[in-house]
Amino acid sequence: MISPLLWAMCNHIDKIVLERYFREGGVGTLIIVSALASVIATPILYLIDPSVLDVGRGSFGIIVITAVLDVILLWAYLNAMQRDDSSRVIVYYQLVPIFGILAGWVFLGEIIAGDQLLAMSIVILGTGIVSFENIESRFHFKGRTVGFMLLACACWAAELAIFKVVALAENPWRSLFWKHIVLMVLGVLMYLFIPRYRNSFQAAMRTNSVPLLSANLLNEVLYMLGTVSYGIAATLAPVALVLLTETFQSIFVFLMAILLARFAPRLATESVDRSHIALKGVAICITGYGTWLLLAR
Repeated sequence: MISPLLWAMCNHIDKIVLERYFREGGVGTLIIVSALASVIATPILYLIDPSVLDVGRGSFGIIVITAVLDVILLWAYLNAMQRDDSSRVIVYYQLVPIFGILAGWVFLGEIIAGDQLLAMSIVILGTGIVSFENIESRFHFKGRTVGFMLLACACWAAELAIFKVVALAENPWRSLFWKHIVLMVLGVLMYLFIPRYRNSFQAAMRTNSVPLLSANLLNEVLYMLGTVSYGIAATLAPVALVLLTETFQSIFVFLMAILLARFAPRLATESVDRSHIALKGVAICITGYGTWLLLAR
């Protein structure tokens, strides 16, 4: 439960930063800052377990893959967040377990039971509700948000499954240590070889360096603590059970959006009128019920 709570805080910080400091180019800047900030966790992980420097070549290659998936996930998620409400975007993460089950069916020949198909249909129904928006009495399909979040969910499901393989072969601290090292290297490479991201990053550092870095530092600390908690949970319990906690992230984001609008309106980034609350509330309940049916077997 710690991970979804901390990540829900991160979701709102991401949205606030994108809304307040960027009209365009924010996605590239935040990816670079987040990737570079990953190095902050490495001395902490080293103090926890000095053996983190010892990692097998095969395991290191898999860790590199998880880091690349993490960057793609972040890119897709931030693009969706830049276009839509945080409480709407996070609902799509309920699709992560479905991607995990489908991967088992495609690559491992696992059988999908009838009750699983029903549960998957319920989850898809819930995410479908937030995929449309009523604008001037006409419903518009939010295709870009859906596309970005489908990519993010696929990366998350793959990353968790792969991470568990490495974490069991090595240990979670060693896996997290090298993953953060690789993320830092990827951040440097993006800065050097993607001019659009580099220019956006430099502009942000010139104009909003203090608030941007402060918000991102807080965000990274919360995210890393959530990642450590999630990684440990993934080694102690079945992947499906760990994925079940994703249900609570959308609930936490939804409740935080309401609390921000009520008690800190200057930080609020989305509408919380009755129609929006009702729509998102129904979608969260439906996807949460479907996820529970899918994984609590």
